Amino acid sequence: MLEMKQRDVQVLPIGAETTVLRSRTWDRLKFEIEYALQRGTTANSYLIQADKIALFDPPGESFTEIFLAALQRRIDPTSLDYVILGHVNPNRGVTLKALLEKAPQITFVCSNPAAIALRAILPDHDLNIKVVRGEQTLDLGRGHHLQFIPTPSPRWPDAVCTHDPQTEILFTDKLFGAHVCGDQVLDEGWITISEDRRYYFDCLMAPHARHVETALDKLTDFQARIYATGHGPLVRYSLILLTQYYRQWCEQQKSQDTTVALIYASAYGNTATLAQAIARGITKAGVGVESINSEVAQPSEIREAIEKSDGFIMGSPTLGGHAPTPIQTALGLVLSTATKTKLAGVFGSYGWSGEAIDLIEDKFRDAGYRFGFETIRVKFKPTDVTLKFCEEAGTDFAQSLKKAKKSRTPKQPVGDSQAARTEQAVGRLIGSLCIVTAKQGEVSGAMLADWVSQATFTPPGLTIAVAKDRAIESLMHSGDKFVLNILEEGKHLGLMKHFLKPFSPGEDRFAGVATQEAENGCPILTDSLAYLECTVENRMECGDHWLVYGVVKNGKVLQPEGVTAVHHRKSGTHY
Repeated sequence: MLEMKQRDVQVLPIGAETTVLRSRTWDRLKFEIEYALQRGTTANSYLIQADKIALFDPPGESFTEIFLAALQRRIDPTSLDYVILGHVNPNRGVTLKALLEKAPQITFVCSNPAAIALRAILPDHDLNIKVVRGEQTLDLGRGHHLQFIPTPSPRWPDAVCTHDPQTEILFTDKLFGAHVCGDQVLDEGWITISEDRRYYFDCLMAPHARHVETALDKLTDFQARIYATGHGPLVRYSLILLTQYYRQWCEQQKSQDTTVALIYASAYGNTATLAQAIARGITKAGVGVESINSEVAQPSEIREAIEKSDGFIMGSPTLGGHAPTPIQTALGLVLSTATKTKLAGVFGSYGWSGEAIDLIEDKFRDAGYRFGFETIRVKFKPTDVTLKFCEEAGTDFAQSLKKAKKSRTPKQPVGDSQAARTEQAVGRLIGSLCIVTAKQGEVSGAMLADWVSQATFTPPGLTIAVAKDRAIESLMHSGDKFVLNILEEGKHLGLMKHFLKPFSPGEDRFAGVATQEAENGCPILTDSLAYLECTVENRMECGDHWLVYGVVKNGKVLQPEGVTAVHHRKSGTHY
């Protein structure tokens, strides 16, 4: 974890007449799955001071006071001509309202969907809005002839990127960012934040990879030396590579042979947050997601996604005791299009009642669909525990789809192929039986592991192979703590049986198991042979697993006369 510091605004010139104002928080900003690594974040705003003055993307209400103070130290707000918005969300309303009080003359520059949202969150103001579409420009003078590139997606249907040919800076809004806070403005030594960038992509971009790929195609027409991101370090030193990685990651999502259509609407952002967590759990399991915001999607888009998907999930808020009209329309399309063999799921958030969630569940049940998880109902804003529950539910849903597809595939007799012989040979590798335990706040996890190896002497370190679809995977990023509990031969069967059983989303993995708290806060299984307290130092993506390298900080042998339990497998493809 980062040392906690006061929130501040870091200001630095990044080009001719161009400045970045990075509103920094060193702790977790809010409860959303993309912030779960708890590395802090920056809300990046930009200022171009040419013949006309333009401000990009003022931050949300968490930074309103300190941001406006920092801005006023550099310009007189009454001289501000434009506020350019890459996207609009209600969280920005407080800052924009405060800015309008100081600078009522400003003109907002944004897409048409953003203009509609802006008028909704600032209903008491007579707003000056310049709506931009593709190929439109804005001349600020001194060569700053801004070009606008619409990059809509289901999560941000109003998204716009902006290119300044004078400085060759591309203002990318949500694209290419990372939720990590530090003193570096640019991405020197970018390898150290590779994990954060990938996690950001997996949470925010993977569920609508097709739209991201379309955005990348549009951006190739613009020469850029810096990506001015909405969050985290600006991209300069890894610009070409990161762009290539985005394409590779998009292609990985599009090439999955099993897919889920995730259809939702969100009145206040809470249902969208749940959708993001469920999508994260699905993609972790190697299943593709087509995320669809029913409020902006065309009926043909919804119908096509349902037809090609192996399963579908619908999420809705409840407004006045009813589902929003877009959800009712989408529900009709699903019921008329989806075959009864497809797996279904339902989720939603509500304030005082949840009739919309019950309506969708009842319609699916009456139509004869099987459910991939118990319907998820969340009152008000989700918490860390809620998001972890949703992630695990998404993973369970994906695993059910893969299992069903595998059962329909004819099996080749063992021994008939080189692949089968190879799997049997790999299965003869022997590893000690261990249980990995981890805990962060109210969220905990555990898994049985035998792919464990000592990796270093100084410092003492080890590697563990963690399947991507394991629930505990999200608790084992760089900087996270865990305990490796080494099992004792002859006494391991009970613990092994307990942790091999399938757990429901959110179920307490340690119910009925003797534990005590380690110095690093994670559970120690007191019936184990020995334990090691570790900190994740690094991890590497390897096929369907992450290879996690942990440094041992503490440990103890609990049964000095015991012998380590080992696992003999018959195949290299499963336990």
